[in-house]
Amino acid sequence: MPSTPLRVIVSGGGTGGHIYPALAIATEIRRRFPDAEILFVGAEGRMEMQKVPAAGFAIKGLNIAGFLRRLTLKNLSFPFKVIGSFLSARAILKEFKPQIAVGFGGYASGPMLFAAAMAGVPTIIQEQNSYAGITNKLLSKKAIKICVAYPGLEKYFPADKLVFTGNPVRADIADLKNKREEAAQYFQVKQDRKVLLVLGGSLGAKTINDCLLSQYKALEEAGIQTIWQTGKNFFATAETHFKNNPTEHTKAYSFLERMDLAYAIADVVISRAGALSISELCLVAKPAILVPSPNVAEDHQTKNAMALANVGAAVVVSDNEAGKSLIKKTVALFSDLQLQSDLSIAIDKLAKPQAASDITNEILKVLQKA
Repeated sequence: MPSTPLRVIVSGGGTGGHIYPALAIATEIRRRFPDAEILFVGAEGRMEMQKVPAAGFAIKGLNIAGFLRRLTLKNLSFPFKVIGSFLSARAILKEFKPQIAVGFGGYASGPMLFAAAMAGVPTIIQEQNSYAGITNKLLSKKAIKICVAYPGLEKYFPADKLVFTGNPVRADIADLKNKREEAAQYFQVKQDRKVLLVLGGSLGAKTINDCLLSQYKALEEAGIQTIWQTGKNFFATAETHFKNNPTEHTKAYSFLERMDLAYAIADVVISRAGALSISELCLVAKPAILVPSPNVAEDHQTKNAMALANVGAAVVVSDNEAGKSLIKKTVALFSDLQLQSDLSIAIDKLAKPQAASDITNEILKVLQKA
């Protein structure tokens, strides 16, 4: 370990799935080493430029964006942005002088970690998904360690560099014991009725939302209460509908502030299959129906979902079949206590509650050898 205060670059962003694990690691480093200097490097105009400072960390932005998978004039500027971002990353390295750089995916992670590796700075990458993206595949050649959230990623990365750590998740959901009564009061649901939690992310999932709005009465008729996070884009539609069609058993929210209470009261969860969502579901060990988003790079949500389904840890409904079968399968799952138990046991085995600590330990091991 270096005798001077730790200086760590953390790079990643674009989505919560990249940002929140990065923040969890930075927080764990700061907890262990209060005098550590931690600098985030993100992409200008992306959500990390607000989320990171709000969490109390410094951040610098690179002028970088992704390569669009369609014919567009915007792609003509991509090579120039990559070169410019690489040069900016080199300047950050010279000024900050990090002892290690840790990448969590996202547009900025590529040029930042590539520049670090070229400068002889040890690098670690964390892959949140069951399918490795192009950037992390390229970065893995120079990385010292690769922390992964799923087993079996030897097909993408050098096996001798892999460490199965899981994904860091929010600390408040680590222990849900004795929170059910508080949750029932918070959400104003009845404890003698089963509860469905529906999650579609901060923006919402159109397919899931459409299914709920058109078929929520089938859930109510089956004795199911629903706590429904619509996302901000769909909330006005749901709010208007329920003003005209009042119901006490289906409650729509734009955003759920108390996810710990939402998980505590839920008997079954419907969710997209983003890496962070799946890691949370593993930790809370709830029976889950996953509806992978088709609108993500390299269809990684389907691969995430199938990684669970293949070991009996989740039910998967494809986006294009959701309209026909999502609500039917949900009602059937509520009626099948044995399947609920089997799913909970299987998904619990995939949980990695110490992920933030384990990844931090890997960072320190690399520093000890540097």
